[in-house]
Amino acid sequence: MDSNTQTLDTPSPSRRGLLLAAAAGSAAVGSVLPLAAAFPASAAPAPAPAPPADARAAAGPVSPEEALRRLNAGNRRWRTYAQEHPHESAFLRLRLTKAQTPFAIVLGCVDSRVPPELVFDQGLGDLLTVRSAGEVLDEAVLGSVAFGVLELEIPLVLVLGHQSCGAVGAAVHADETGEPLPAHLQYLADRIRPSIDHTRQGEARIDATIDAHARRTRDLLAAEPDFARRMSDGRLAIVAARYGLRDQRVRTLA
Repeated sequence: MDSNTQTLDTPSPSRRGLLLAAAAGSAAVGSVLPLAAAFPASAAPAPAPAPPADARAAAGPVSPEEALRRLNAGNRRWRTYAQEHPHESAFLRLRLTKAQTPFAIVLGCVDSRVPPELVFDQGLGDLLTVRSAGEVLDEAVLGSVAFGVLELEIPLVLVLGHQSCGAVGAAVHADETGEPLPAHLQYLADRIRPSIDHTRQGEARIDATIDAHARRTRDLLAAEPDFARRMSDGRLAIVAARYGLRDQRVRTLA
């Protein structure tokens, strides 16, 4: 593992490949739904049932550090097969009809093996997920992240790259061979190309580029003036990370 990676526990190829990757694989705090609406009245009203344990979802604003701790804890449950599958109750579903207060944005790849709600063992209302092949930024992706940060006031953006990313592999191969990719797939490769690590060879180049691209995407987001202001006063953190398909662990990238 690259010396610049660390687990969340400790803060800190080819044209065919991209086609396969594409085939395999994207408001403020509100009031709680009254119990009277959630549980219809009867002729002889009984005491309202206590909210289930997962009613803690969307309980209010959290700090960027607390948001990262929640993701860390969820990933630990996922990789140790101790998932809770939280926040799926009828109570929560009704509560979320009134408002959403996700605590983190995860900008990840479309790869079907890396669904954020599973990787972090989160449920309804917990995450705002934005997904594009290779975590490529365009106006739609950037606008989606901005919606979460500026409108929902989410305190954490996690850019999640992953092991064996087909989009990155195809971009590296196209760069090495000069072979053009079809239509919109070339668009993806062109935006990954600045992250290619030419100091490495073969699979090591692809692996290093996966990390470099997640970092570059993080840095592009952090350079947005509206985001930078929130980062400067501690309301927002933007973090790059990598998911390992083999060990299911998420590690932050320095």
